[in-house]
Amino acid sequence: MTRRSDPTIQASLSGTSRPDISREEPEATQPESAKDSPAAGCLFCQFHDSSVNELLLEGQEAYVRWDNYPSARGHVEIVPKRHVESYFALTASEHAELYGLIRQARQMIDHQYHPDGYTIGVNEGKAAGRTIDHLHIHLIPRHEGDVADPRGGIRHVLPGTNPDAWLGALREDGDAT
Repeated sequence: MTRRSDPTIQASLSGTSRPDISREEPEATQPESAKDSPAAGCLFCQFHDSSVNELLLEGQEAYVRWDNYPSARGHVEIVPKRHVESYFALTASEHAELYGLIRQARQMIDHQYHPDGYTIGVNEGKAAGRTIDHLHIHLIPRHEGDVADPRGGIRHVLPGTNPDAWLGALREDGDAT
């Protein structure tokens, strides 16, 4: 990595303990060192390797890293430490910690980059564009004018989602408000 983050925004997060969250969680097991393990060679499972991961925050079950190919200055990824592919396979405690880390990362990014908004996204499955089979949540700072027309936001990942065409079709049907 060539970029180094501001040391004033490095932090550590203690484990999230939420009594209001059910303790019934999916079993979180995985082989630790098997060569055929899905975690073997996984970029996100090597979270302490500073040559591939530059951490911003670290918790008990998850961490925040700078995106290696950022869409915008301050683009980070929130990643569970356990090798898990799907957002829907998270345990309750992982989910709670990911949420807390997103909020902390947002505060740090607000302080350093002063964005006007955020795009938060998960590519759930290969059909949705996932290229690394380990869950990661993108937190992308957005600024007024960073794209010509931000209307529709994430809808632009699919064809035929031009905001003007969509609004025009709604107006023709009488459904637009």
